[in-house]
Amino acid sequence: MSRTDQLFTAIQTYFDAIYFCDVDKLDAVFHPSSSLFDADNGEIFVDPIASFRADVADRPSPASFNQKRYDEIITIDWLSPLSAVVKLRLRSRTNIFADHLNFVWDDKAGWQIVAKIWHLEGECPLETNG
Repeated sequence: MSRTDQLFTAIQTYFDAIYFCDVDKLDAVFHPSSSLFDADNGEIFVDPIASFRADVADRPSPASFNQKRYDEIITIDWLSPLSAVVKLRLRSRTNIFADHLNFVWDDKAGWQIVAKIWHLEGECPLETNG
């Protein structure tokens, strides 16, 4: 499998981690030293991955509501063969998020998210399957 294919697999792992609130999938795709950043309230908020992981573990998953999935890759900016920034959009329950995921390649672990900048774009009704 090419590194490009492996990056797409890592992105799908991220989408699945959020949709199912699956911390094992989070662990598989986030570097253990990574952090998440947001500035929606006018100041920089930093959330270490351990804190984000605990939050995800404690929340009801979109899958538990049978929520329709709206996951999309907007752009992939290849900084080098070993690093990329992925801009994506997804829904989690009634929230629409835009994320910039900073990936680096590790020969042992594959693609790892080393930083995430996220933005709450808005709210939406919870749409379910069937």
